[in-house]
Amino acid sequence: MPRPREFDEQDVVARATDLFWRRGYHATSTRDLGDELGLSPSSLYRTFGDKHALFLRALDHYRATESAEAREHLLCRGPAPQVLRDWLIRMVGLPEDRTAARGCFVVNTATELGADDPDVDLRTQAAFDVTRGALREVLHRGCREGALRAGLDAAATAEILFTLVLGLRVRARAGHDPAELAEVVDTTVRSLQ
Repeated sequence: MPRPREFDEQDVVARATDLFWRRGYHATSTRDLGDELGLSPSSLYRTFGDKHALFLRALDHYRATESAEAREHLLCRGPAPQVLRDWLIRMVGLPEDRTAARGCFVVNTATELGADDPDVDLRTQAAFDVTRGALREVLHRGCREGALRAGLDAAATAEILFTLVLGLRVRARAGHDPAELAEVVDTTVRSLQ
């Protein structure tokens, strides 16, 4: 008779997400997972199948928590320029103590694994689509309310902002000066008004 699980599966997935987020997929071994999560390799395999399956669960967890929260911040009410500025600053995750930022788990994953893994690519593209869609919504609303420049192409601008946030996240993770990155955000938002 199998022993009952002595751990909370959702908690393990959340902690695995944090480990993968900090170290990346390739740099995280099954042993690292076992040590971090306090589970034997047999418990990991019995519960999750393998490292890749746990990684996919971690991506799903991140999208359901961090990505969903980021979308909610983007879609909050308020003047569109301020919402965009606050969202960009939050997404860049500018650390106040000048330590290197972790970046976004989805962006880090897309950078590390590219489109070579169809299961991972499906998840990263879905997360990116949600972000781009939310940006378009904010931009359309800002134009309707007169807070953003008349005639602004919301679809093209959403792509520019999405690309900007990806680049800013890489720069923040590389330890670039937070004041410089904040100035890039401010200049970009001003250009939309």
